[in-house]
Amino acid sequence: MSVIYDRVALIGLGLIAGSMSLALREAGLASEVTGYARSAETRDTAREIGLCDRICDTAAEAVAGADLVVLCVPVGAMGDVMAEIGPHLAPGATVTDVGSVKQSVIDAVQPHMPQGAHFIPGHPLAGTEHSGPRAGFATLFRNRWWLLTPLPDTDADALDRLNRCLAGIGAKTDVMEPAHHDLVLAVTSHAPHLIAYTMVGVADHLQRVSGEEVIQYSAAGFRDFTRIAASDPTMWRDVFLHNKEATLDILGRFTEELFVLQRAIRMGDGQQLFDYFSRTRAIRRGIIDAGQDTAAPDFGRGVTKT
Repeated sequence: MSVIYDRVALIGLGLIAGSMSLALREAGLASEVTGYARSAETRDTAREIGLCDRICDTAAEAVAGADLVVLCVPVGAMGDVMAEIGPHLAPGATVTDVGSVKQSVIDAVQPHMPQGAHFIPGHPLAGTEHSGPRAGFATLFRNRWWLLTPLPDTDADALDRLNRCLAGIGAKTDVMEPAHHDLVLAVTSHAPHLIAYTMVGVADHLQRVSGEEVIQYSAAGFRDFTRIAASDPTMWRDVFLHNKEATLDILGRFTEELFVLQRAIRMGDGQQLFDYFSRTRAIRRGIIDAGQDTAAPDFGRGVTKT
């Protein structure tokens, strides 16, 4: 595969940035990948494992001469990072991000974009509960969606170039309006994470009452909740604060559905429960049919990075 970008700069060196660097270098899509993280410890680790071609000690150094800059920092930090690197961007550079909220990122980043540079907001629907520079792996984005929310004046050539790069690391791309993206993700990611955090919090409270049984005898469902709830707390704090309206909307609908199920259980309405579970089971089948998960019955025991 041929080179698409001469230099790609990754700002933030966690799971997504690390996986991008490995995938870009494996596919030969960038002549050089530079990286920067605010933490000196993270930069040292990245250097130790050879995560990028070059790890820089300042964000300005990392983006100098880069034709693609990827903001891989928590949503709440996007504006400050962009203000820092904006004056150092090369003419014609493309900036994208990997935040799971889009409208607030656009509002934070766009004012700091210099004339002639291109901002194309993005969001890879890929990840694990692990974080940090050692968490990345080159196949993370394979057959996963990478949503883009280009602005009305987005340069067509810059968008095409980014699309080709993302396809080169295995991702499938699609375009959405920012507000629609934020609503969809509130359903598919944000609210489920908040529910998982809540369920694990309930279990933690119960564990204090009943001892170690909650952990010792946890079944597959609870283990899945704990996997989700193990995600980076800084990232998820920022997600909920920056996608407040859509998340609260979905949580309100969730509460209404929960009341329906509570009433069915209280009234002994087995048919309503069966019909409800049958409808929701079809969603799971649809996810598998779409190639976004597997039906393998490993119950959380099989841990792979493929």
